[in-house]
Amino acid sequence: MTSAPIWRQSILNERHRELGSKLEESWNDMAIPQHYATDPYEETEAVRTRAGLFDVSALKIINVGGKDALAFLNQLVTADITKVPAGRSAIASIVGDDGGLIDDVLIYVDGDGAFRLSHGGGALEEALPLVAEGFDVTFSRDNDVHILSLQGPKALDILAPHTPFDLKGLPYFGHGKTTLFGVPVSLARGGYSAERGYEVFCAAKDAIALWDKILEAGKPFGAMPVSWDCLDIVRVEGALLFFPFDMPHKDTTPFEVLMDWSVDLSKPDFRGKAALVARKGTERTHQAGLEVLAAKAIAPGAKIFKDGAEVGVVNSTTYSRHLMKSLALVSLRPDVTALGTAVSVVDGEESFEANVVRTPFYDPMRLRTHPLDERG
Repeated sequence: MTSAPIWRQSILNERHRELGSKLEESWNDMAIPQHYATDPYEETEAVRTRAGLFDVSALKIINVGGKDALAFLNQLVTADITKVPAGRSAIASIVGDDGGLIDDVLIYVDGDGAFRLSHGGGALEEALPLVAEGFDVTFSRDNDVHILSLQGPKALDILAPHTPFDLKGLPYFGHGKTTLFGVPVSLARGGYSAERGYEVFCAAKDAIALWDKILEAGKPFGAMPVSWDCLDIVRVEGALLFFPFDMPHKDTTPFEVLMDWSVDLSKPDFRGKAALVARKGTERTHQAGLEVLAAKAIAPGAKIFKDGAEVGVVNSTTYSRHLMKSLALVSLRPDVTALGTAVSVVDGEESFEANVVRTPFYDPMRLRTHPLDERG
């Protein structure tokens, strides 16, 4: 994370200070609890075996409405939003006229022409007015909304007794308005941990009470508040990309980070479509995963070599105590991405052997987020 100017503040900052955070880091114009007094590996163990509660209010939420909202979104993003029913959401890429990624966005379809866009540190908001010309559409940032994310195998057991919503029946990437502990919220199934989890969207005035009530309800299950240090670990273990840190080129295409699934070239048109059509099949690098023979995390930016030639770069890393491995999300020349390919990673003055492996590193069959009994 960076030390960018801070324009927004989470109402939960006092809770974070009580947990040992100095709130010195920021992301997306908001101070974040990067560190707590607890060990991030203990926090990770809680997420993997019980449940951990994150404050991810630093995500920016944009409300979109108007007669042409759907047509506008379909022009803005690479996915076909007409295929997403009300009560579901979808990840889409946003590219510039050159086909390079400028952001990724999670689009919540609320129904009746209403949509919510959740995004991180990219240029979505700069693109909105450029694409909106000629559309009857409105869009506005919701700086009041707070997002609490309870992640882990016990998340359902903790939340379900306290909402009338059929949380067990909620599909992955499903969402709906309801109440939690009697408070109006929107609940969504998803998250950034590679575990089953739920995100609670609430008003700022309700966030502290909900934070406390979730942790109180989770106490018998061993739930605990968890920091962004933990978030960095679990998202790398789950091979979940983070814009722009996993996009090494200034004009990285969705195809170069293996997000082909987020692009629907059968749509009549969208911003950057012509460039993507022209650039498909010309990828300079492909996203891949490395297990590094090291007892520590490798520094992002480390160079990757094969037979003496530079073939890639390290993007995001962690040392996973849970898996007992040094993990790296990397960009590699496409011809060296075959599973089992041996490479070397040069980190400063040190060189380490590494191998291309299947991702996600953790739960490669995604059984935690997509249980077999829920697959159609």
